[in-house]
Parts: sequence; structure tokens; C-alpha cells
Amino acid sequence: MTKIYSTLFSACLFFFTFSAYGQAGELPVKTIPSLEVSRYLGTWYEIAKFPNWFQRLCISNTKAVYSVRPDGNLKVLNSCKVADGEIAEAEGAAHQIGAKDSPKLEVRFAPAWLSFLPMVWGDYWIIDLDPQYQVAAVSDPHRKYLWVLSRTPQLDTKVYEELLQRLQSQQFDIRKLELTPQTSMQKN
Repeated sequence: MTKIYSTLFSACLFFFTFSAYGQAGELPVKTIPSLEVSRYLGTWYEIAKFPNWFQRLCISNTKAVYSVRPDGNLKVLNSCKVADGEIAEAEGAAHQIGAKDSPKLEVRFAPAWLSFLPMVWGDYWIIDLDPQYQVAAVSDPHRKYLWVLSRTPQLDTKVYEELLQRLQSQQFDIRKLELTPQTSMQKN
């Protein structure tokens, strides 16, 4: 009888340890140490993304243009080509969370009069950025979203593969990434 309790206790201990490991095994998403917003401004082309509902109509040529608004926050102008060949645009606003060099931003595309509602703001965390501000990865604290961005519509294959390795080390499921049509990989 003692052997049965011992086995049962060991099995329960293993189960709870395994369950706790599964929950605690996910590391927090890590951002870059700091961001120079002035260097981040301008045009970024989407190279790849996790599929999401709000870009479901985009079929190619997805890009974002960041500029400074009169109030000091950022203007975000997203655009993409849709099935009928037209260019769809969405204008939003973004602001940094915390210090002026924070890589954590919030963005909204809802009307300004709704900006007081927390639910209209989405996390925009820069989690990877090369020193020349040419290639970036953007996500959120829950790994629900992921974008790979480049200053040009083409990205060197080696640079992309190295970025994928860094994303994997942050526990992103890179198998979910979809390449954006009209962008390409090039070998140098």
C-alpha cells in the first residue's frame, strides 16, 4: 500500500512539475534596449507577418510610414494593395510608453475621440532592430502578433534567416510567419 501511495505521489509531483514548467517555461518578450524615434521614422516595408484579422484584405505591397505629428506623437500610415488592385490605407497614431527612448509603443487606428479607451490601443514592441535601423521585428507582450520589416521591399536571405533564429530564441513560432507578396529575399 505504501508503494502505491509513493507511486501516486511521484506521479502527481511529476504532473504538477510538468504543468508548472509548461506555464513558467515561456519567457517574457524582450524588446531592444532603446529606440531613437527620429531614426525609426520613415517607410518600412512588411517582409513577413503572423496572419491577423485586420490585414486579411491585404494581398501585397504592405508598408507603414511613420512621421511626427504636431503634438509630438507619431502618425502611422499603413497601406497595402487589395484584391481589386486598389491601395487601402489606414491612418493611426502612436506614442511611446515610458522613457523617450522606450522601444515600447502603443498604436491606435480608432478615431481620436475614442483614444481615452484603453482597448483601442495596441502594443507595438520593437523586439529586434539592426544598428543601422534597416531591419526590424515588431510584436506584443503575448507573441500574438509579429511583423518583420525592412527599409526596402527586398531583404537579404542571410539577414532574414539570422533574424528568424533570434526570433526563435525569443520563443516565437516562426512557422506561422507568412512572407508578404511583392517583397523578396535576395542573396548577396
